[in-house]
Amino acid sequence: MSDYIPVEVIVEILKRLPVKSLLRFRSVCKSWNSVICDPSFISTHLQASLSNNTPFLLLSYRRNGNESFVLHYDNDGFEEFKQLQFPAFGCASYSLLLGSFNGLIYLQFWKGDVSKFLLWNPSIQKCISFPRPIISDDVQINFGFGFDSITNDYKLVIIGLEKDDAWIKPFLFSLNENCWKRVNAIPPDYTFDPGEISVPFVNGAVHWIGYQKRNNVGFTKVILGFDLSAEEFFEISLPESLIGLGPMDLSTMKYGESSIAVLKRDPGNEHELWVMKEYGVVGSWTKVLTLTLHRQWFPNILGFRKNGEVLVQLDYGKLASLDLNCQQMELHGVEVTTNLISLEGSYVESLVLLDKVIDVHYMSL
Repeated sequence: MSDYIPVEVIVEILKRLPVKSLLRFRSVCKSWNSVICDPSFISTHLQASLSNNTPFLLLSYRRNGNESFVLHYDNDGFEEFKQLQFPAFGCASYSLLLGSFNGLIYLQFWKGDVSKFLLWNPSIQKCISFPRPIISDDVQINFGFGFDSITNDYKLVIIGLEKDDAWIKPFLFSLNENCWKRVNAIPPDYTFDPGEISVPFVNGAVHWIGYQKRNNVGFTKVILGFDLSAEEFFEISLPESLIGLGPMDLSTMKYGESSIAVLKRDPGNEHELWVMKEYGVVGSWTKVLTLTLHRQWFPNILGFRKNGEVLVQLDYGKLASLDLNCQQMELHGVEVTTNLISLEGSYVESLVLLDKVIDVHYMSL
């Protein structure tokens, strides 16, 4: 029947279908399989999904020493959609989530003493593993993952500091080129916390907290950005009240689809949440939340939902949403029996990696 339907019409129909249906429809005929696996259709379907589908929230947490992933509908009900199962996790002794974007999840994992990176699409059960570049154990490193919209490429960047706080040339992995390279970016005058886990990808760049000692008394802090297309660093100033805090007092997160937020943690006093309402405009920093100490315990702020509410983890692992306008919390009836939980933000099922030949079931770890 498809012989009598223009390809353009077929594409318009298929791009509106969920990933699960498209995987089945690959077996309808060779022409449909060719359309669905074409890189241009994969991109078209992704854009349609981002525009029309109800978004999911990707929650990750550790259970029995392994990383677990759960998708929840980002709506009023906050119902669980499904748990993501990846058989290769059982072969890894430890895994670390580095980021998620366009339906892909980036991880670093260990099998014994061997460390590799994994780019995984759970919707189609495909992934790519690649080795970590050789870096001295004396170098402190951190990671950032994102998408280069100019070259339609997914990239992982590794930044590093030697013992004397001298920067090494960053390492950059390109999925399109399937290789690592060194980047001749001018290093900033700041160092970073190698333990920082939240590295938001916004507006084509990944972001860390950068700091420098100030005459051996206190610190000066900024947000460090690395543009994945231009392959260069830049700086974003913080609100005046946050500039002099210590290295471990701040963390970054994504705010909406195009900006960033900063969480100030002060265990002896109060937490503050600041958002940059207009990306790159220092004057748009706004404090939207203050949490005071309550019975020696703070709610764990996980991140923002699509409606602007903040998802928090309460005592005993309960999850709730906080409306910043009325400062009211709503429990979701979801409990996670661990304190190690993170929100990776909006998630969309996609076909990304479908045109690659490596399948998770045949991948050797």
